[in-house]
Amino acid sequence: MLDQKTIEIIKSTVPVLEVHGEQITTVFYKTMFENHPELLNIFNHANQKQGRQQRALAGTVYAAAKYIDNLEAILPVVNQIAHKHRSLGILPEHYPIVGKHLLIAIKEVLGDAATDEIINAWAEAYGVIADAFISVEAEMYDAAANQKGGWDGFRPFIVAKRVEESEVITSFYLKPVDGKAIASFKPGQYISVKLEIEGEKFTHIRQYSLSDAPRKDYYRISVKKEAGMETPDGKVSNYLHNTVEEGEVLQISAPAGDFFLDTEKDTPVVLLSGGVGLTPMVSMLNTVAELQPEKEVTFIHAAQNGKVHALKDEVAATAAKAKVNSVVFYDQPTEEDRLNNSFDVEGYITKEWLKENVNLEHSDFYFCGPVPFMKAVNAALKDLGVTEDRIHFEFFGPMASLEA
Repeated sequence: MLDQKTIEIIKSTVPVLEVHGEQITTVFYKTMFENHPELLNIFNHANQKQGRQQRALAGTVYAAAKYIDNLEAILPVVNQIAHKHRSLGILPEHYPIVGKHLLIAIKEVLGDAATDEIINAWAEAYGVIADAFISVEAEMYDAAANQKGGWDGFRPFIVAKRVEESEVITSFYLKPVDGKAIASFKPGQYISVKLEIEGEKFTHIRQYSLSDAPRKDYYRISVKKEAGMETPDGKVSNYLHNTVEEGEVLQISAPAGDFFLDTEKDTPVVLLSGGVGLTPMVSMLNTVAELQPEKEVTFIHAAQNGKVHALKDEVAATAAKAKVNSVVFYDQPTEEDRLNNSFDVEGYITKEWLKENVNLEHSDFYFCGPVPFMKAVNAALKDLGVTEDRIHFEFFGPMASLEA
């Protein structure tokens, strides 16, 4: 444990980290990758290029400093990040590399203000925080490998089937090459897919939510094709859409993630999604239909129009055989959508609509989608008096705050 003097020194840096945190993490990643380019085989290039990883790490460092005398307060954050680390293959030997370059970045950005006393205090604090991550992740690696159908690292899966769900989303059904059992998962969790793309120097790893219920002999991911080939995100999703056919083999990590449906509760649930954010919601919906068909479910999906609306028929079929109220929002419906009555509400999901149409008092709310969508839903629910313990959400990408 840290002594009181070290804790006081770390806490004294909180205002500085609030101002310079993102600058520090930007220098950190640049220097670390220059000295250890092999780590680019693990880290998401898109998140680096767009600054999302830098912002997320800055927020984590700030929180660690703020709560250094009560690290239990950030355990949910540690748990969330640890799931991602296990899914990517972050190992104990990576932590000294990170610590070294984080201290270098603090010194470079803060200059003379980063005294030896401050650097030594941060070195000690980082050791404690790193040990916490390593311990949590060790348990996760052990659980992933030793569960029924589990494995360590990445395992080859064959693309047994691919289905175009809309103009921009395609589903890939994945079965293990060895034909053996696969680990179950909790509805809402994700897997990592590791790709070696011809012409690329480094491997690319992306995490995709599982889009069907567990306890099948396959995993299903439903991937949105990002516009343009130049961005790292577009590079991977376009590769999957344009190149990966049935019969090809992908490397997959065991399911992970701390966002999942609580199947032990009987209370009503409201599942809200925007765009490709429907993938974990469909997994939750299908699971409820199989395990708790009497459970009250409201499934709300927002899309531009029918051309990009994926898994619509599957959701409708599931809703028909369970106690599900399914509502579709289109903000840019086509004439064909209007003619076929393909949607229920034109426009966006609003606080006023939620107030009139969902069970606010007793429901648990799960939502996923683009960040603006999630911020709007989160704000609306809180304004309507829904308590924090009934609000659950997932980010596609690094941890971020909906309050920012």
